[in-house]
Amino acid sequence: MIEKLRQYENEYQEVLASLSDPTILGDQKKVAELGKRERSLKVYSQAFLEYQSLEEEIEEFTFLKNEETNVRDKKELEVELEELIQKREKLLARIKELLVPEDPDDQKDVIVEIRAAAGGDEAALFAADLFRMYFNYAVSKQLKVDVMSSHEIGIGGFKEIIFEVAGTNARKYFKFESGVHRVQRVPTTESGGRIHTSTITVAVMTEAEEADIEIDPSDIRIDVFNASGHGGQNVQKNETAIRITHLPTNTVVVCQDERSKLQNKLRALKILHTRLLDVEKQRIQDEESQTRKSQVGWGDRSEKIRTYNYPQNRVTDHRIGYSSHNLTQIMNGDLDEFVEALQLAWNKNQTSTT
Repeated sequence: MIEKLRQYENEYQEVLASLSDPTILGDQKKVAELGKRERSLKVYSQAFLEYQSLEEEIEEFTFLKNEETNVRDKKELEVELEELIQKREKLLARIKELLVPEDPDDQKDVIVEIRAAAGGDEAALFAADLFRMYFNYAVSKQLKVDVMSSHEIGIGGFKEIIFEVAGTNARKYFKFESGVHRVQRVPTTESGGRIHTSTITVAVMTEAEEADIEIDPSDIRIDVFNASGHGGQNVQKNETAIRITHLPTNTVVVCQDERSKLQNKLRALKILHTRLLDVEKQRIQDEESQTRKSQVGWGDRSEKIRTYNYPQNRVTDHRIGYSSHNLTQIMNGDLDEFVEALQLAWNKNQTSTT
């Protein structure tokens, strides 16, 4: 474990040296790649240097304790040495969590589906709030957001919105968001000032590539119709909206946001591929019962994962019992504290089951 850290530290120093090399500074693409690697290695370097420092202190105090002849001073050295050893044990536990292998899928793009569940218009309005939260968070991570399909209501909410998040580590930043999100607040449509509770479901799916899953053309039915706007009225005279039905699973995807029939078809097929791949992954997870038991609360989309309590300015993630009284900033896209806490808890869960 420490040898692995040492390798990361050596690589970190090599990357730092490369970033100072005048022959490399002119290559912006190379500099960007090295900068990204430097940021990912820094945490390992810090852990390694901290471990080295502790080891040196333990060695020094061990030597002093063995050389000391004064009983009182010897006991004091023993106490300090024990504290250092305990500190090292805690650091080793953190290093073990830190060295949990990264999920190769974390680098992939994702498709996120947000749907209003219980709560009527208020749920649809909060679905729009969640979309804005995720959009701002993605932008802060230099990720690209592309709305693939949406079903708006007249007052600015969404019954459903499906969007793609693309870029480096897209899945890593969004993979813990699947589940039921609950909001407690006074709706703008409520004249009596009563607090309502509404729910929204979020599904985050690793975007499928063509090689990931094959769809037999005879298994799908494609319908073309006029795109509709608020209230169901047709917004285009030409038939450009696409409905694709996967007959074996009765999975239906509708795309109508684009003006081109071909663009809507391509988007619908991308969503369909991703949904079917996600279903297959869920099936495999369910079959791996022991692994599934150790991951309860991390992948069940029917489970309530987070509550946004506006009167108390509090957001609580129920999977890890983590709360923050920072609701306004969180709704503006500052999700780092939750993503980091969830990742740490996930790593701890992984190390405890291996």
